[in-house]
Amino acid sequence: MSSPKKIIILIITTSTFLVVLLLSRVNSGSSSEFNYTAANRRNPFIPLITSDGRLLKLEEDTTKKQDLVLEGIIFDPEGISYAIINGEVLRTSDPIQDYVVLSIEKNKVILIKENQKRELQIKEEGQ
Repeated sequence: MSSPKKIIILIITTSTFLVVLLLSRVNSGSSSEFNYTAANRRNPFIPLITSDGRLLKLEEDTTKKQDLVLEGIIFDPEGISYAIINGEVLRTSDPIQDYVVLSIEKNKVILIKENQKRELQIKEEGQ
């Protein structure tokens, strides 16, 4: 690289650094702090996915509890089975409303709440 090119690059780099430094001084001069107001929105710093790749359930309105509807089952007799209840993908020991998933079988899911079991069955088409 020739000497004039080095000088031009040095001038551009130095002036860019000075502009950034000047702008940072101007912005840091304000004494007010930024405060995040959630206003019924979720906290953006809480992750939506667990370390094992499952989606976390967001906080929901507890005043309206809908009936539990079993929408589907992914059954694996030798592995982990999943149930889809009210649009949520669940596996054994996951909570749903006031219940906990006790077991997932080929055609039904058994939930438990305060030692009372509740069985959800997949509805056949046309029912």
